[in-house]
Amino acid sequence: MSGLILLVILIGIAVLVGGWAVGIYNGLVTARNAFKNAFAQIDVQLQRRFDLIPNLVETAKGYLTHERQTLEAVVAARGAAISGLNAAKASPGDPAAMAELGASQGMLNGALGRLLVVVEAYPDLKANQNMMQLTEELTSTENKVAFARQAYNDSVMAYNNRREVFPSNLVAGVFNFAQAALLDIPADRAEVREAPKVQF
Repeated sequence: MSGLILLVILIGIAVLVGGWAVGIYNGLVTARNAFKNAFAQIDVQLQRRFDLIPNLVETAKGYLTHERQTLEAVVAARGAAISGLNAAKASPGDPAAMAELGASQGMLNGALGRLLVVVEAYPDLKANQNMMQLTEELTSTENKVAFARQAYNDSVMAYNNRREVFPSNLVAGVFNFAQAALLDIPADRAEVREAPKVQF
């Protein structure tokens, strides 16, 4: 009789521990899916930004005949940024992929910033209706990218906190829940930190 009671107690403990582990595992999966979904929002906004850039360059081409290097730098930076985004989409949260994405977006921000400074020197281009509309859309998209990046970073922080606190870290270690990386803009270059400024 006492052996049966001991067996029931052991089974009850095993069920409780199993339920506890399943609950933690499911919470980690939910948090990981949340930051991946937040990254998908960054992807949407960056794709919109990439779609605007060729139109911006084409509009500027007719006016900036002596500024080919600036235009080529924007096109090259856009290509690098697309590659960075594709690497990050393959593995959202991966530290190397997120670092590449942050660096490539920083380069693109710098190139766009230089282009918009050049545009200021050409009053006809600055007053062009297409250019005005494109720069407005670009500014709006930059704001949406910043909000999406903040939401992603918040989700990553929540996931990392969940996987690092005890006792969740025990389950995270067993099931290989890797740490996710934030999307940071490199801090060592001032033009990278600032979104392009548009003035009329």
